Amino acid sequence: MKRIGTIDRPLTHDPRNQAPMTIPTPTSEPAGSATPDVTIIGANDSRQNRTREMQLIPEALARAHMHDRLREADADRQAVRLISARRMQRRAERASMRARRALAMAVMH
Repeated sequence: MKRIGTIDRPLTHDPRNQAPMTIPTPTSEPAGSATPDVTIIGANDSRQNRTREMQLIPEALARAHMHDRLREADADRQAVRLISARRMQRRAERASMRARRALAMAVMH
């Protein structure tokens, strides 16, 4: 059993393949109806552009997310380098103090 597409579940999601909107004729609408006259010139193009933009949003979000992660990783690497440099500086200072003490002990005896 084949079902004809509905508004919620169209046969196709491609606007170019969907059934065109029909402009209401004066006989189908009662006089003084609230339905405005609509023209569909360029409607498919605008719909297509909108979906293209919507499809690009996740890519832009992923790109921004990756950029943030890379910046955080660089900051972490720089912090690790600074910590290790300070550790090596303290180690070098302790070695220098040991060498001075050893020299002083050698001179005094």
